[in-house]
Parts: sequence; C-alpha cells; structure tokens
Amino acid sequence: MMIGLTGGIGCGKSTAARFFAEAGWRRIDTDELVRNDVLTQPEIVAALAGRFGPQVLTAAGQVDRAEVGKIVFADEEALRWLEAQVHPRVEALLRERLAEAPTEDHVVEVPLLFEKHLENWFDFIVCVATTSHLQIARLAERGLPKALAELRISKQLPLAKKLELADYVLLNDGTPDFLREQITHLIAQLRERR
Repeated sequence: MMIGLTGGIGCGKSTAARFFAEAGWRRIDTDELVRNDVLTQPEIVAALAGRFGPQVLTAAGQVDRAEVGKIVFADEEALRWLEAQVHPRVEALLRERLAEAPTEDHVVEVPLLFEKHLENWFDFIVCVATTSHLQIARLAERGLPKALAELRISKQLPLAKKLELADYVLLNDGTPDFLREQITHLIAQLRERR
C-alpha cells in the first residue's frame, strides 16, 4: 500500500511519517530527496549558481537552501524555474525508491502533492493539519521569521483545500501521543480495507 502524506508547512508531516515508520512502513521524504540527492548534483549546483549568482552557494560550494528560499519565495518566476529543475529529478528518484520494495507499505511525504497533481501515485492521501497559529509557532521554532513563514504558506494550496481533497485527515494540535494514536487507528482501518 502507498500512502501520500501531505499538509501545510509546519503541520507535522515529518512527525506523522516517523510514526508510520515506527509501525513498520517504509518512509520516503521528498524534501530529503531534494536536500540530499538533487541539490547535491553538480549540474543542479551549477544551474542554481548560474541563475541566481554565487550567493546561493556556501563557502564549500554547496547549495545554501536558505538563500535560494529567500529568492524563490519572493519571485514566482524564479520559483517555477527552480521547480522545473528539481521536480522531475525528485519524481525519478521516488520511482526508484518505490521500485526497491514494491510489495511493502510505503508512506511518502509530499508537501506539494496536490499542487503537483500527484494524487494518482497513491492508494490513499493523508493530510496532517494544525491551526494556523500553531503552524506559525512551529516554523518560528525552526528559525523561520513570521513574514517568511507566511510567505511560504501562501505559496502552497490552502490547508482547507488539502483537507477537502484528502482521503484521511490527522489533527496535530495536541501531543505527539495524540497524533500517534490517530495513526495507529488509521493503519488498522487501512489494513481492513485490503
């Protein structure tokens, strides 16, 4: 079974995915694929430096994701260009990872699942939701200033729309144990549907 796990930035997708993994599911994080596999490719590093200038590289010559983020979240055309470079590579890597264990249960974190029309990749879509003030507070804990957090949130499909489109919703306004209990219950439901 393949679950697509989505939700707004700061809603708790990674925590939810970790709980799925603890329950025996193979976890794939598309943000991690971007970070570790795509943005480290020499041709991508060169393309980003060529498009945005040397300030998007660290002293070690690696992509400075925070600098790239400042540029692309303030410039729609730059964001579209970056996505055109990154997303096809992520999709190819995702296909490879899924092919490694085709009979196992997978949970795949995809922040832009609906925005990139990936619904048909998955058996079920699960959306992790929280209130907007908790979302902003969690992003602040990560060091993201409120204005930048709000800008990033505005670039995603509204959370209310994601909730409407998802097959299942996990509420992440309480404790981690509350979220884990919901996931345990959901996994039991999903196994019954096989």
